[in-house]
Amino acid sequence: MKKIVAAALALATVLGGTAFAGGKADAPAAGKKDLIVVGYAQVGAESDWRTANTESFKSTFVEANGYKLIFDDAQQKQENQIKAIRNFIQQDVDYIVVAPVVETGWETVLAEAKAAGIPVILSDRMMKVSDPSLYTCWVGGNFLQEGRDAAKWLDSYVKKSGRTNEDLNIVILQGTIGSSAQVGRTQGVTEGLAKNPKYKLLAKQTGEFTQAKGQEVMESFLKAYPKIDIVIAENDNMAFGAIDAIKAVGKKPGKDIIIISFDAVKEAFNRMIAGEINADVECNPLHGPRVAEIIQTLENGGSVEKIMYVVEEVFDTENAAAKLPTRKY
Repeated sequence: MKKIVAAALALATVLGGTAFAGGKADAPAAGKKDLIVVGYAQVGAESDWRTANTESFKSTFVEANGYKLIFDDAQQKQENQIKAIRNFIQQDVDYIVVAPVVETGWETVLAEAKAAGIPVILSDRMMKVSDPSLYTCWVGGNFLQEGRDAAKWLDSYVKKSGRTNEDLNIVILQGTIGSSAQVGRTQGVTEGLAKNPKYKLLAKQTGEFTQAKGQEVMESFLKAYPKIDIVIAENDNMAFGAIDAIKAVGKKPGKDIIIISFDAVKEAFNRMIAGEINADVECNPLHGPRVAEIIQTLENGGSVEKIMYVVEEVFDTENAAAKLPTRKY
């Protein structure tokens, strides 16, 4: 579609004198306006957050809004995403949106998209590339700041609870290793924990962002470490799995073991209200409308910032009940 539009514009330039000789352009032929074709390579469907993220795109990029969406679920495999991107290039889509499985290994396929003249927009997770011009922009959460916010909340909670003199044993359920969400959150959390000598980081291990794996890893933590005071799960689904594991050994999540999570999906609010999750750092999944704004800006010849963050908050047991009715995901 891009090439057709470009050719039409070039022809209009050449024939401009004739077209406007009478002081008025000929009226365009009646008919349906061309749709903007967007290829979306989604990482998978591993969590409630991801489901909300996908729905945000599917509900935004519809024909009524002037779009045709070609959606591909990579099922957590980079090779599937690379194949999807190449298929999008072959189909000559107007824009490619990618939520990358991992940060590295994209140079070749991005160069192919660039050579085809197709802008690539990154959503949610980042890529590490030697040439930043290989993609147009990125939109998503500030994962590093999310990690720092989690550690900051913990500092405040420990102080309010009168436990500043206690040695507190901590385990971290990490996301998919190498994903930007995992990298940023782990870095932000561990930086914050390192500032307090009373925090003892016992272990950190990936739970792959899934509830089943989160439960499995938490079970192994509970067997290996008799005293765990705090669990930091890098997404809600792993936190749900950890809660199941904690209950299975007769302990109370949120009381016997402090639970801090990320994403802040609706079910996590229910868990906070029930006292099972103590705090949740939001990662806003509603990227579809923001990406549509970016595309419209580019369509109108405008420029966009390279990095664009979505607005995010921190919630806990004190404000969860009041905030839940306003949640969209």
